[in-house]
Amino acid sequence: MNKNMNDKNIINDAIINDISKTVHRLKYGVITIILHNSKIVQVEVAEKNRFDDVWLIEEGGGI
Repeated sequence: MNKNMNDKNIINDAIINDISKTVHRLKYGVITIILHNSKIVQVEVAEKNRFDDVWLIEEGGGI
């Protein structure tokens, strides 16, 4: 395998590893993967915080 192909594999593995870590860390939210010319160029993460288990309206919680 030539050096250029090996470099691409290292980069691809790093991107896949980064996305995997993000998926495992995220409890609620959205991960958007942006492509350009069939290549991943950006990963956007929108994390949500849920409070519905903690603040029940019937028990006087919430806003």
